[in-house]
Amino acid sequence: MEAETAPLNAVPPYGHVVSSDKWRNSSLIHSLKGGGVKILYENELGVADFHLPNRSCVLYVSEYDIIAGNGYKRKLVRYRNVGTSFQQLVLVENTRLSEQYFSAVQKFVVFDLGLTLLPVSGQTEASQLISQIVHGEGRENPFRRSSSSRLLDPQVLALVQQIPGVGKVKALTLLQHFPSIQQLCNASPVDLEPFMGQAVAQQIHSFFHKSTAAGP
Repeated sequence: MEAETAPLNAVPPYGHVVSSDKWRNSSLIHSLKGGGVKILYENELGVADFHLPNRSCVLYVSEYDIIAGNGYKRKLVRYRNVGTSFQQLVLVENTRLSEQYFSAVQKFVVFDLGLTLLPVSGQTEASQLISQIVHGEGRENPFRRSSSSRLLDPQVLALVQQIPGVGKVKALTLLQHFPSIQQLCNASPVDLEPFMGQAVAQQIHSFFHKSTAAGP
């Protein structure tokens, strides 16, 4: 059995959310799109469901998760234990069906694990909350927008996405740490490995090495 890979620490640009691919057809995603949020899908977020532009991540606990038993607790512990610099948020559905369990969930999340819990009535309210965080980030930090628009330069993104094993989300992650093609070219596999993992780091280095080897 393969070891679990390290989660991708992708910080989306202003106005974007990085979403675990499993949410692709959910009402939460449809509501986010309706609110003007752009979605980037990724399979390598680890336990987290969403990454937001203010360097926070979200784990969503539904009423079904709560009623089904204690499996959600194991997921929460993994979420708490993962190595990340992101602020970890937990959205918990507090509904008519789950309200009798809510105080126990709240105690476990806040007091036992030390995480931030945000109660929501369902996916629609969750999408509104996430939208507020996403759009509010631009107002709170006016420098975020200009920085992010540089990351979305179509020529730079197009080039980085040609690297084997690198999609749009990984390209954005790379450009957070290596803002120019020159810096990416000069980065060693050791420099790249903390963000991409060993195999992809080697592919990135080889891509640029082969591209420049034929030069003068």
